[in-house]
Amino acid sequence: VQLVESGGGSVQPGGSLSLTCAFSGPNFSTYYMAWFRQAPQKQREIVAGANSHGVSTVYVEPEEGRFAILRDDAKNIIILRIENLRPEETAIYFCAAAKSEGAVEEEYDYWGQGTQVTVSS
Repeated sequence: VQLVESGGGSVQPGGSLSLTCAFSGPNFSTYYMAWFRQAPQKQREIVAGANSHGVSTVYVEPEEGRFAILRDDAKNIIILRIENLRPEETAIYFCAAAKSEGAVEEEYDYWGQGTQVTVSS
């Protein structure tokens, strides 16, 4: 299994961004897919995840509705959409795959190399 993220870059505060993760390998539909992020000097945290049955979970400020995760099992990709980005959300964003739903990085079997998101004016 290989995971490749794309779509990172620089964005101004209040801006939006879409990150894409491409999954290569067998049995994509059997994996729970998630996005994590790691800011400088901070621990890696889960942002959102989705299974192949249309069930998704946003772990970061779910009540604010700024994050959306989309999964396309026909194309073997997942997309993270982030609205109204803040400077403190500058981080490396990682895609990860696990055999079952999990909220901590130790539960994930495969990781992408990450894509940098910088929020700055």
